[in-house]
Amino acid sequence: MIDLVVAGGGPAGLATALHAARAGMSVEVREPRAGAIDKACGEGLMPAAVARLARLGVDPPGRPLRGIRYLAGAATAEAPFPDAPGRGVRRLALHGALLAAVEAAGVRIEPRAVGEVRQDDGAVLVDGTPARYLVAADGLHSPLRRSLGLDVPSRGRRRYGLRRHVGIAPWTDLVEVHWAEHAEAYVTPVGEEEVGVAILTTRRLPYDRHLAAFPELRERLCGEPTSAVRGAGPLRQRARSRVAGRVLLVGDAGGYVDALTGEGISLALAQAEAAVGALAADRPQDYEARWRQIVRRYRLLTEALLLAASAPPTRRALVPAARALPAVFTAAVAELGRP
Repeated sequence: MIDLVVAGGGPAGLATALHAARAGMSVEVREPRAGAIDKACGEGLMPAAVARLARLGVDPPGRPLRGIRYLAGAATAEAPFPDAPGRGVRRLALHGALLAAVEAAGVRIEPRAVGEVRQDDGAVLVDGTPARYLVAADGLHSPLRRSLGLDVPSRGRRRYGLRRHVGIAPWTDLVEVHWAEHAEAYVTPVGEEEVGVAILTTRRLPYDRHLAAFPELRERLCGEPTSAVRGAGPLRQRARSRVAGRVLLVGDAGGYVDALTGEGISLALAQAEAAVGALAADRPQDYEARWRQIVRRYRLLTEALLLAASAPPTRRALVPAARALPAVFTAAVAELGRP
């Protein structure tokens, strides 16, 4: 009987498989899509994500990121990461590097999705195949989360993400967050002649309509698009628990608040390591407490930013306040850079 089946071959699933292989577990990944998979993503790896990837022996190509800059009209505020840089990495490059590491570790990837899951005290049957454990890392709208009865309807405003790349030399080594009335635009250097521009918003409009709300940024993006627009959402997803018997939820499948702070990959990598640690000890129930510990800081910071951004007066005051209180803004960015 195999030790672990991982449902989903994105960064969360592949990192889980790598940790499991290193722990001496027999592991198989189920992913119906072949090769590196592109998706809407801000593509700015926080320093903690870069460090966690390095511990897995994964070093994707990209551009060093020194910190974060907020912009709203003429108001700007910026702060560096305190210890180590982040990295702007194309999603395809990140996924390709993880796939190469999984292949080098001898992990088998089956080109199919997980369908039926049944379990008892001794095993979980994954489409009839017995395994000791199953990790569901099948994304934001996880079918397995729903089928296990762990899905919880989300409350509040729905937010969505859109992303496109532009062929232009990066003008900064910071992640720029441009604030407009109803959206934020994230500009991330990802190559010598390419930047990614991701937009987060509550409004369902075409990408170029959203970009028109950032006239200074739109004027600066004078290059040609180098990728198609990709979207994701609604971003907020909730789960009753991250543990259902012998099944654990890792990454976005376990619940998600928003992409505002750019910590998605870092959190997924930390959860992958924690999940495998619990399974290697034959204590899957320990994962829930560890998951809550991992996401606590992210949830507090993200919910606070979302609350401030939801009311027009406080939204307009965010960047001026960050400029007027540099120590506070610097401390917040330091939290993002902390492992």
